[in-house]
Amino acid sequence: MKFHRAAILILTATRTVASFTPRSSGGRTAFSGRRAFSFLASTSSGNPLLDQKDLPRFSLIQASDLSPAVDTLLTDMATNFESLQTKISPSSAKYDDILPEMEKITYPISYAWGVAGHLNGVKNGEELRKAYEGSQGQVVKAFSDLKQSRVIFDAMNEVIKDPSLSQAQRRALESNIRAMTLGGVGLDGAEKERFNDIKQRLAELATTFSNNVLDTTKLFSLTITDPAELEGVPSSAKKMWAAAAEGDEEKGPWKITLDGPSYIAAMQHLGVRKHREAIYRAFVTRASEANEDKNNVPLIKEILTLKQEAAKLLGFSNYAEQSLSSKMADSVQKVDEMSSFMKEKALPNAIKELEDITSFARANGGEEYSEANLPRLMSWDTSFWSERLKETKFDMTEEELRPYFALPEVLGGMFGLAKRIFGIDIKPADGEAEVWNDDVSFFNVFDEESGEKIASFYLDPYSRPADKRGGAWMDVCIGKSKATNRMVPVAYLTCNGSPPIGDTPSLMTFREVETLFHEFGHGLQHMLTNVDIGDVAGISGVEWDAVELPSQFMENWCYDEKTVYGFAKHYETKEPLPKDLFEKLKEQRTYGAGMMCMRQLYFGQLDIELHARYDPTTSSESIFDVQKRVAAEYSSHLPPVEGDRFLCAFNHIFGGGYAAGYYSYKWAEILSADAFGAFEDVGLENEEEIRRVGRSFRKTVLGYGGGKPPSEVFEEFRGREANPEALLRHNGLM
Repeated sequence: MKFHRAAILILTATRTVASFTPRSSGGRTAFSGRRAFSFLASTSSGNPLLDQKDLPRFSLIQASDLSPAVDTLLTDMATNFESLQTKISPSSAKYDDILPEMEKITYPISYAWGVAGHLNGVKNGEELRKAYEGSQGQVVKAFSDLKQSRVIFDAMNEVIKDPSLSQAQRRALESNIRAMTLGGVGLDGAEKERFNDIKQRLAELATTFSNNVLDTTKLFSLTITDPAELEGVPSSAKKMWAAAAEGDEEKGPWKITLDGPSYIAAMQHLGVRKHREAIYRAFVTRASEANEDKNNVPLIKEILTLKQEAAKLLGFSNYAEQSLSSKMADSVQKVDEMSSFMKEKALPNAIKELEDITSFARANGGEEYSEANLPRLMSWDTSFWSERLKETKFDMTEEELRPYFALPEVLGGMFGLAKRIFGIDIKPADGEAEVWNDDVSFFNVFDEESGEKIASFYLDPYSRPADKRGGAWMDVCIGKSKATNRMVPVAYLTCNGSPPIGDTPSLMTFREVETLFHEFGHGLQHMLTNVDIGDVAGISGVEWDAVELPSQFMENWCYDEKTVYGFAKHYETKEPLPKDLFEKLKEQRTYGAGMMCMRQLYFGQLDIELHARYDPTTSSESIFDVQKRVAAEYSSHLPPVEGDRFLCAFNHIFGGGYAAGYYSYKWAEILSADAFGAFEDVGLENEEEIRRVGRSFRKTVLGYGGGKPPSEVFEEFRGREANPEALLRHNGLM
């Protein structure tokens, strides 16, 4: 990956996804035949979490099943693992003696715990939360014990010397050796005991952090009763807010919450400035000091302190060093170089964009926005006035586009694209799988040439603020593995899009369309893998800063004419999206790109600063002082408001897996834009060449998964190493 004349090398360190790491993390659509999950359902025979012959038994699972299932499966795993250790002789062990056996031993608890983790994200409730938290310590301890087996570690270090190993086998061994090294296999005595205590506590803190964000997101609402205060608000937003308040679209009342679709609509369209300020301040103070027993401030300090301590026990100077040891960007310096390079390109644009928005607001917002009364726009102003400027600049509103982006049509178009470029058929299969909510659909994936079923996935598309965490994600239900005889991978694709209202289907914003394509890209890498070693099949074993490549790559197709016209049809008249609207959609792609880029760089560098250069035990700065300091460099054009506590809801780095890794979004975006450039190079209208390049992308980026270093995968696909020119061009930053 080249930045000016200095090359930042794409390195080959693997992300640690060892085989013995557990995975956690009436119907509204046209689809039918779903069976909904309920904790109150009765179990007719046995524990459904122990029934692992096929897909999860969501209609039978109760929260009370989790603890006994975990007890049984951990006991079995310990017995089988002890038996394996007695059979292993490090000096004479073979590959088949170790990793395939480890997969078999750990699969049952990984499967059950993965189902529990998934439900904790999409159907969260007090009963499940209590059961999950009650078993979490046992699971963490059990897998820590496995990672600290000297017998297995020594055997793998001997086996990896075997010259006959395939590249995927070698990558799997490297991944596991690294996982064990970072898991404390080299520690003894008091250090080992302390390290294990830290791992336990960090798991508890991450879960509590996420729960606090979910709970405090649900706490706030603002009810509007005066129709005049909704002047200019799109019908879709009024319908959504009226539904939340059990009111009428035109007469009210209307309830605005901090749930994603509701919050974004308010920031973009609610004209009453005091209401936007109240909603914004509530959003950026979730799970902070204002929330008493749901306060994440002390949790963040403890998380940072413990990660720092654990990293030093492993011989690293700080947690960022530990995190980056298994990523493509293997040092803080390389992340800093990438961020500085992108900042140099994006900041002038960001400043100019904000100046334009500010000028527009002062010209159109009346005395309230005059320079005398408002030296600068506040954070609750920018989205609102940015939307107004965009509407004026491009003579198009988001509301005009929504009727052309009905979810069923978007899915059909997205699946049509996958058929065109990757040679797969995706077919609805509702009724074949039990689901956890009536909103959820199930699909099978077939290879077009052979007709063979090669994968399946669940799609949970809509926001459910009562029990579903925010954001969008893809997760593994079943991974491809010859050892466990599971050769048909299954994925969970989860979004928080606009739900249907009454008889009107889900009419998506264009950003929601992009998000769906993004998560589908993750799912494709999981589902189209050609590797059958569980440790490196699909997304497993892929370096963290490369894992966003397929997802961000898929977003580019939302601006491809043939792709868009495969789904952009008015939900009532079936008329295609007017050509002038599509042209405007393409034109506005670079609108606000500088500010968006700086926002991502700001988050990424704040993450690195906290994990690399900040010591919470000795520094005189608070985490919010650090935030202000980083903002002065990366968000100087739009500094945080006084009292901003967005860190308290920064789930990516404190409740998820992105600690010292948030930069990965921008790093992988460079890769993904350059990958899409291969299609642009042959001509997006050249169907024969698009098919050829698409099959190459499937074979390499999607097919190799973690079985080959991403630098080699990219170079095999592109014919050279990556450079950022395509991204700069796509974002108008050349």
